[in-house]
Amino acid sequence: MDDADIEAARRAYAAEILRVAEVADSRIGDAFAAVPREAFLPPPPWTVIRMGVGMRTSDVASLYDNVLVAIAPERGINNGEPALHVAWIDAVSPQPGETVIHVGAGTGYYTAILARLVEPGGRVEAFEYESDLAAQAVANLQDRANVTVHAASAFGRTLPRADIVYVNAGVVAPDVEWLRALNPGGRLIFPWQPHKGWGPAMLVTRKDNGFSAQALMTVGFISCSGATEKVSVRNLPTEADLAAVRSIWIRRDRSPDASALAVYDDVWFSSEEVG
Repeated sequence: MDDADIEAARRAYAAEILRVAEVADSRIGDAFAAVPREAFLPPPPWTVIRMGVGMRTSDVASLYDNVLVAIAPERGINNGEPALHVAWIDAVSPQPGETVIHVGAGTGYYTAILARLVEPGGRVEAFEYESDLAAQAVANLQDRANVTVHAASAFGRTLPRADIVYVNAGVVAPDVEWLRALNPGGRLIFPWQPHKGWGPAMLVTRKDNGFSAQALMTVGFISCSGATEKVSVRNLPTEADLAAVRSIWIRRDRSPDASALAVYDDVWFSSEEVG
């Protein structure tokens, strides 16, 4: 394929994944159409995964579909499903001038898309715990002045203030510092996986008097490296509990009460709406 063919394939891919995700925001489509996926992958041949089945290919066009692409297959790490990320990015709605913390940046593909969406004036602080992936992300994002890659865990550390915290790895519970980092009106999206390998994608918004929360969809993500949070023996949420969550609270700010659906060391989930 020549450059014109690849650009056409990328535009068609962007339109298709927006259709699959039922998202109408043309800014998101433009970002996916502009960022070359192959630039954030290992050299070909690539392992493209569709419906759980992997196929080896060196055809760039095969990357421009709603498929997973392996980036560290021995660790089960892939490039992520594009349509899912379209839906998530639409949910958190990055705007020019905003700051994003990207947790689990991998080799930087979705970091680059987030960085484009917060231009002009915005920036992305990307965290990747796996040192080899972080090094690749640094190289892949070196021409993006509004991105800083941290080869470190985003757990248990004070983070810069942010408008969005975007988490690409499954967690038993969100780190309390992710909540504290959010500016007023800030949004956090993460895969909540109290049961091994699956759980809801949770959208959290910082309100004047608390953190509202809603489940968006059921997802399965590789577990977040460097996470230490453990579930309390008091509550292991059922599937119905997961869907019933309406808010998240920091335990230092408010103790768990009768509305608690899941209780962790630093945070707890509630069925109560933020007043």
